[in-house]
Amino acid sequence: MFYYEIDMFYEDVQKVTNDLAEYRPDIIVAVARGGVTFGHFISEKMGVRHLYTINSIHYNGQEKLETIDLFNIPHIGKDKKVLVVDDIVDSGDSMLEVLDVLKKKYPNNTYKSAVLFYKKSACYCPDFYCREAKEWIEFFWSV
Repeated sequence: MFYYEIDMFYEDVQKVTNDLAEYRPDIIVAVARGGVTFGHFISEKMGVRHLYTINSIHYNGQEKLETIDLFNIPHIGKDKKVLVVDDIVDSGDSMLEVLDVLKKKYPNNTYKSAVLFYKKSACYCPDFYCREAKEWIEFFWSV
């Protein structure tokens, strides 16, 4: 198990905000619950006032569920640059589902994704990520 410390988090927030300098999102959508802390810090650092959440349930603890339950889909409007953030892209299924739902509901937006951790075996590669996931991660906010 890998313990993700708060100092690493601060470094990663800075890295992602630097990487996002050219994209400059109008809206950040944080996937709850794992992406909420990351989304809040990115929005503060970049001065993005429009921060929303979408709920995704695809795990029960360390057990991956057969289904993805999405709810609380935010109203984000059209002609916006949207950044979807989460803590990790593990299988990639959740991020793909979130992006698919948002793109179908709001097709006139531009979408990018950012995560703290990315597993190379995932079916989806985020636009921005900080670290490769090689084992189960215990996040400082979960302890």
